[in-house]
Amino acid sequence: MQALNEYVAQKNAWGKLFGSRPLDLNKAQDRKAIASSIDADLSPENLSCDGELPPSQVQAKYKRLSQCAQQLKRLDPTVEIYEY
Repeated sequence: MQALNEYVAQKNAWGKLFGSRPLDLNKAQDRKAIASSIDADLSPENLSCDGELPPSQVQAKYKRLSQCAQQLKRLDPTVEIYEY
């Protein structure tokens, strides 16, 4: 669950800058929000930064996000991640 924990920590760090409350993997509502965020990050436009990233970086990003999606699905099989 290391990849997922790192992902949530990164989201929380950015959220803190904008005054958002921290996400908690122990809360079902937050797990759904995290799934939605992973889903958005996996969209082709976001994954490739609108085509600006080289393929190697896109692959690395996809691999990391896929690990996060897998770990979240193991933690909560009810979450939906459409891009995964």
